[in-house]
Amino acid sequence: MNFLAHIYLSGNNPEITIGNFIADGIKGKGYNIYPKHIQLGILLHREIDTYTDAHKTVRKSTKRLHKNYGHYSGVIVDILYDHFLAKNWEKYSTTPLVEYIDDFYNLLDRNFEILPLHIQKMIPHMVANNWLLSYATLEGIAKVLVGVNKRTRNRSKMDLAINDLKEFYDAFENEFTVFFEELIVFSKNKLEFLLTK
Repeated sequence: MNFLAHIYLSGNNPEITIGNFIADGIKGKGYNIYPKHIQLGILLHREIDTYTDAHKTVRKSTKRLHKNYGHYSGVIVDILYDHFLAKNWEKYSTTPLVEYIDDFYNLLDRNFEILPLHIQKMIPHMVANNWLLSYATLEGIAKVLVGVNKRTRNRSKMDLAINDLKEFYDAFENEFTVFFEELIVFSKNKLEFLLTK
């Protein structure tokens, strides 16, 4: 899953949210330097990624893209699924998406010093271009795919995946909806388990 889903699946604990958000940049046991709940957020992120990568519905989505994008298919599906979460936000939260995202940006601002350096460097771009809100539109997702493709030095051709999204829109959305309901339950149970350890 991509940024918005990981943030959402963290529940209401700010430190778990921060941990879940920064987790991709924390390797191995590097999480041990952080406070306990940030550590739990990092571990939750890893559990979510493992569950997602192995899930049969997600694999259906990635298989549709594999011929054109190879091992980048999983990254693309993560981004596309965040689109469907943002687009259908009111199904999953009573807090409006704009307000939810503003609260998250404020959380990052209040905890800026504890964030890894590469996250600190990324945040101004994230906020200025409002990445999380842009996920809700096709235009926004197209820009995200262009940006990620640039980071692969155009090797991935991920910018072209907007065409796949448009062509198979209903199939991707149905797969996201089925999968995300199961992921919510998994994440809630996993978080409760981690909190009791």
